[in-house]
Amino acid sequence: MDQLLQHGLNALMLGGTYALLGIGLTLIFGIMRVVNFTHGELYAFGAYMMYMLVMLTGANFFVALVLAVALGVALGAALEFVLLRKLRGADIDTTMLVMIGAWIALQNAEQLAWTGVAQSIDSPFPSAPLVIGTVSVSWGRVFVFCVALALIAATYALINHTRLGKAMRATFQDRDTAALMGIQIGTINNATFALGSGLAAAAGALLGPVYVAYPTMGDLAALKAFAIVILGGLGSIAGATAGGFILALAEELGAGYISSGYRDAMGFVLIILILIFKPTGLFAQKERVG
Repeated sequence: MDQLLQHGLNALMLGGTYALLGIGLTLIFGIMRVVNFTHGELYAFGAYMMYMLVMLTGANFFVALVLAVALGVALGAALEFVLLRKLRGADIDTTMLVMIGAWIALQNAEQLAWTGVAQSIDSPFPSAPLVIGTVSVSWGRVFVFCVALALIAATYALINHTRLGKAMRATFQDRDTAALMGIQIGTINNATFALGSGLAAAAGALLGPVYVAYPTMGDLAALKAFAIVILGGLGSIAGATAGGFILALAEELGAGYISSGYRDAMGFVLIILILIFKPTGLFAQKERVG
């Protein structure tokens, strides 16, 4: 029982960052109809910005975290403006090819800038874990969980309780009608891609100090983000959040009761089962982002 509680706690700590990845991806695809293959590289970008700011410039850890997320937002806005703005109305195949090219270019740029050596990032948290009864968790993971929850809540509030969020939801439901009502679709697309990119960068910035940063770290993160969207159902922030925690729990149970080598495989086995029995996802909602 104690082992099960420990795995459950570990999954809870990790699920928040998985949810950030899933929310960012479901927003971009749901509103823009763009398959964002750069999502994993934006995750890696967040981790590397933490490495640069904390380890190379000596910046305060918490200030560096805010800056890493802000830089992720800026990079996402730049990618949308440079690559996607001119492709509005293009077929999905063309857009996918462009995004695959951007993914490869970003990954090679990271490898060129940081080499292929894994980089560790110092954190200000004590090494002694927080002990709760018979289970324990590091303070760093508690911080990651709390920040992830705060970002999820902030994103939900933005989508459901602001004018920008209302415009995003209108664009998701009917792009042409939204444009006729005066909504600037280009601005909404840019804001959406920037927001989704910022969430991916936030996940990387949070998990970089927990693990290490390396150039190909975004590949598996991107696969997991797609898996989370499949689990939760396209267009639902609540579904993406739940999908993140479900995937984390599947990984933890697989690693704990089968083998740590099957950690990542267990999540994808779950995805296969979902696709077979409920291909629209566990929490699919029609015509809605929020």
